[in-house]
Amino acid sequence: MILIHHNPNCGTSRNVLAVIRAAGYEPIVNEYLETGWTKTQLQGLFAAAGLTPRTALRTSKSPAKELGLMEEGVSDAHILAQMLKHPVLVNRPIVRTSKGVKLCRPSEAVLDLLENKPKGPFYKEDGELLIDAEGILQV
Repeated sequence: MILIHHNPNCGTSRNVLAVIRAAGYEPIVNEYLETGWTKTQLQGLFAAAGLTPRTALRTSKSPAKELGLMEEGVSDAHILAQMLKHPVLVNRPIVRTSKGVKLCRPSEAVLDLLENKPKGPFYKEDGELLIDAEGILQV
């Protein structure tokens, strides 16, 4: 089973989902902007991925700066509380497979979590070659 916490408006998230599908998997897709997060869910994801709320904080294209979350001294507990109110603050995509949990930025990071790899050539949506015709990672 593969689970991707996905934002369809994010190019990196779309690329990761495409890599997973091109490798022959049909993941469970959690569009977390619609479903939101629970405290237990985020704590579990962060622990499994070796992240903290601060290291999982999306600082671009999010209200992190406006909410004062990028200031020194802001506690992880406060950041986590804000992530529950504003799901967009969680950096994405986060993928869970039998091989572990990882924040997949850049998108090729998902390859570490997959038993099967996509057949090449495989291109990211911006046209960048990710895997060549021989199946060799190009990034």
